[in-house]
Amino acid sequence: MHEKVNGLVAVRADWAYNPETTMKINQPNNDFPVVCVGGSAGGLDAYIRLLRNLPADLGVAFVIVNHLRTVATRLHEILPRYTAMPVELISERLLIEPNHVFIIPEKRDLHVLAGEFRLKPISKPQGWPDVITVFLKSLTQHWAGQLVAVIVSGYDGDGAAALGGIKEVGGITIAQKLDTAGQPDMPESAIASGFIDYVLSPEDIAFELARIARSGKRASPANPVGSRRRD
Repeated sequence: MHEKVNGLVAVRADWAYNPETTMKINQPNNDFPVVCVGGSAGGLDAYIRLLRNLPADLGVAFVIVNHLRTVATRLHEILPRYTAMPVELISERLLIEPNHVFIIPEKRDLHVLAGEFRLKPISKPQGWPDVITVFLKSLTQHWAGQLVAVIVSGYDGDGAAALGGIKEVGGITIAQKLDTAGQPDMPESAIASGFIDYVLSPEDIAFELARIARSGKRASPANPVGSRRRD
């Protein structure tokens, strides 16, 4: 509100500064959906098929968590050809935004805090990485919006150990259909965990993600491990 003082416009002090409003403005938004797509060997094919069929305006942040311990990732250079969404290589304290695709860098564990990405040295440098599990667990602790975990082609079983936690916070879990995966170990381990809602091809994963985002809420599947296809 404004008042005139000696012919000049002054701002009333009680309207000029409101600590509660100021804090809300400065706080990052962390209540939109985040989809973690975890993969490894054969994952590139799944990422491409998924992104080709995803609308760019769902209001969702997509985070691709791919196993790379030594070789530098090139996903942020390859994947922009297949989506209209910006594709960014994650850096420390990068703001998480909807309608973006984010790529984990090599040799790093990925966390979230205060609406931003946080990177740490990989905690399991030997053997099969668990970067997908680490990221999913961080999301359950520090993200307020809807969570979706998608496990696609890859070796070993990374991500499976965190699926129960995703379900506990009301999240949705999807595994790639085994006969569409170049390397089915990872989605097979996810299914074996007993916490998978849908088993779908990459194209139908995209369809399901769009349905989830547009509905704004989860519709419980008729079959805990079912296949939901386009009509």
